[in-house]
Amino acid sequence: MKIFHFYTYAVITASALFFALPVSASEQIQPLLAELTRPNTPMLGTPEFPALVPADDHVALEPTESVPVAALFSLEELRKTSDAESDLELPDVDLPISDIPLTLNSKVEYFLYYFQTSGKPSFSRWLSHSSRYIPMMKEILKREGMPEDLVYVAMIESGFQMHARSWANAVGPWQFVSGTGRRYALRIDQWIDERKDPVKATTAAALYLKELYSLFKGDWYLATAGYNAGENKILRAISMYNTSDFWEISRGSYLKRETKEYVPKLLAAAIIAKDPGRYGFTDIAYLTPIEFETVKIPSRTNLDLVAKLCGTTYESIKELNPDLRHWCTPPNYPDYLLKVPKGSKQQFEVEYAKVPEDQRFSERILYSRYQARKKDSLKSLARRFGTSPAILAELNGLNVKSRVAGKSLLVPAKQTVDFSHEGRTIKSAGLKGSYSKYYTIKSGDTLSSLSKRFNVSAKLLSGWNNLKTKVALKPGKRIIIAKFTEKNGKMLPAEPRS
Repeated sequence: MKIFHFYTYAVITASALFFALPVSASEQIQPLLAELTRPNTPMLGTPEFPALVPADDHVALEPTESVPVAALFSLEELRKTSDAESDLELPDVDLPISDIPLTLNSKVEYFLYYFQTSGKPSFSRWLSHSSRYIPMMKEILKREGMPEDLVYVAMIESGFQMHARSWANAVGPWQFVSGTGRRYALRIDQWIDERKDPVKATTAAALYLKELYSLFKGDWYLATAGYNAGENKILRAISMYNTSDFWEISRGSYLKRETKEYVPKLLAAAIIAKDPGRYGFTDIAYLTPIEFETVKIPSRTNLDLVAKLCGTTYESIKELNPDLRHWCTPPNYPDYLLKVPKGSKQQFEVEYAKVPEDQRFSERILYSRYQARKKDSLKSLARRFGTSPAILAELNGLNVKSRVAGKSLLVPAKQTVDFSHEGRTIKSAGLKGSYSKYYTIKSGDTLSSLSKRFNVSAKLLSGWNNLKTKVALKPGKRIIIAKFTEKNGKMLPAEPRS
């Protein structure tokens, strides 16, 4: 019992001594005690030792200061913050005035950013060339009753390069393939390619876009998408997704990426081109607008003669007439309208009248490549191409007795032109050169009634649209009610066959 009282006395004495210690001796314990005695203290994980920082970098916090809530953010907020801190900040103002509807969404913003960064060299060249052709192209669009800002279709198609050619053999500033070009009366053969003519190609593009605009009931986004992919492709997409909203359609997998990006790329190009300085394009070397007069050329004429009579250079005449593929105006094309520098028309006509017709043109030989077959010889090829074995051998660095099977040979090209067939190939029925007209089904329509209305058999209607003869037609669905085929450069109604 005495021992128990002794230990009790010892504990009490030790406690008294502990609380009697100076404050400095208890500094390591006070923070922990304060945390344990503070009400509503959160549970803490395993404590980590603080990193050592220089004294002059250390900022002391008040005892009650906590981590700010603003340090937490959603992905959307992060994107907004990143955009706000970007060097290429999108101007927070209204979109420029335009006669085609402009939209600003994430897809358009992507191309706005792209054109200001990795795409800036290309877009700078587009802007430089734009001043050369935009005034003339806008005038043509206006004349055809089309929005002038459709000129930016040519910007994203070719960058206003007259000789542009795509992987799909689309040519010129408006990138027409041969079938579509001929549908709108553009001549394409070995002497001339009017897809490169800025006047004729722009007129054709205006007519095509007008047709697309009507087909898609006044929706420029669908119309321009149709310009890229073809109207039938977009019509099938509308039917597949049961919507006429381009942005909804582009979410699906049916359209190619090129077509999905076509409209936002067009809108971004128009937004920047209308106010380049706002988007960082401040040092563009703009070209002077193209100016010219036209003169009638009654027969084939050398372009170097035209240049001499106009007091200019052969290169300037070629630049004004990019549709001409060779050194002269085309054969079998009476009264061809040739472009000459502005102010030189009168001088040219006076001097040209003095030149005898037989001295206006000099014949030159054109050449092409021919892949020799197994049984070909220089002798047989000479007969075919109207030359001699010796000339063929000299052209290709061969001996007259050399074997030519499998070799790519330089041979004289045919130079006669028949505009009814030249530059054309026979097409399989129903493939290239075909065009379909559509009709939107209304309540009460049947195959029989549509057959009578459009003068085409019900069997043909069902065949074109993969329908059963007795199927009920769904109102709002588009169906083919006429087909056209290309003949001699014109689109003619296909003969309906039962």
